[in-house]
Amino acid sequence: MTEQVDNWHKLARYDTNMQGELHANLLRNNGITVSLQPLSAIPGMNSGVVLWVETSDLAQAQRILSGVKNDGEALLSTMSDAELGIVPDTTANNANPDNQGGNR
Repeated sequence: MTEQVDNWHKLARYDTNMQGELHANLLRNNGITVSLQPLSAIPGMNSGVVLWVETSDLAQAQRILSGVKNDGEALLSTMSDAELGIVPDTTANNANPDNQGGNR
């Protein structure tokens, strides 16, 4: 990351935090540094988010996002669990093959 303060460019604004997070994860998975700016200072408010990227990543980020529909459901359906940052808890399921979690 660079130490220049003015090296960031506004890339996109999303109406919901979830949409912003999904698009930010997509960019991060493609090696792009992304900063998210919530549009509300109150934690838990779903008021939207702005994505910022560094100058060196701007063109690539724009190309990636131009190929994505701005529909959160469509984006979710195309991303794998790994891309979404969801890691299955295989240790709990392996310890109890009947998937009862030890509660019988």
